[in-house]
Amino acid sequence: MSNENKMAPAQIIKVLVGIIVFVVVAIYLLAKLATSGFDVNAEVMTKEAVAARLKPVGDSVAGDPPGSRTGEGIYKALCASCHAAGLAGSPKFGDAAAWAPRIAKGEATLFTHAIGGFNAMPARGGGADLTDDEVKRAVVYMANNGGAKFAEPAAGAAAGASAPAGAVAAADPAVVGKKVYDAACVACHAAGVAGAPKFGDKAAWAPRIAKGEDALVASGIKGLNAMPPKGTFAGPDAEFKAAVQYMVNAAK
Repeated sequence: MSNENKMAPAQIIKVLVGIIVFVVVAIYLLAKLATSGFDVNAEVMTKEAVAARLKPVGDSVAGDPPGSRTGEGIYKALCASCHAAGLAGSPKFGDAAAWAPRIAKGEATLFTHAIGGFNAMPARGGGADLTDDEVKRAVVYMANNGGAKFAEPAAGAAAGASAPAGAVAAADPAVVGKKVYDAACVACHAAGVAGAPKFGDKAAWAPRIAKGEDALVASGIKGLNAMPPKGTFAGPDAEFKAAVQYMVNAAK
């Protein structure tokens, strides 16, 4: 073999170094690509925040007549999603240091902010159906657990004395049914995921409607095919039935 075809040691070293650099860069780029989109904010990965997101989908959306819900009940059903872990700058439940400057502003200011919305918090904490007194009760419940001594508006003052709890709301598919749908059913039925009949799709719903409402409700409560019992809704069967009626009505 001629000397012209032989590579000098220096050239061999350069080639090896080049290969090593190429491999390192390639590994880095692949790792960067694989982890892109997974920028985890520590604030939303606390044990409290994770626990709040893993809760069952609501115990009830209409357990009490409008105006009669307690501050504790509203906190657990709605406010806890942010205040339990102190997300988005909200004062964490039970954190006296975080609540102190807010309590110092007085209950009237807190009520105004909660009802109208403030910073990252939407009006009424996102509970559009809450009355002013219900919002105030929730605020008082949280503030008092943070060191305040506010007086809570009496629960039940705005509710009709003759109406049994939830009697009207629980029977109304357009109100309660929609709430249950938005809280649980929408995850699959909005796009027709896993064979679920798509919301408003008359052709998809027709053979199911033909089985009768009782059969639909029974299948939904028990769970059918890929659908878990009550679509993960943990509330009363009557409210789940209202959700079925809401979807059926939209497909007629």
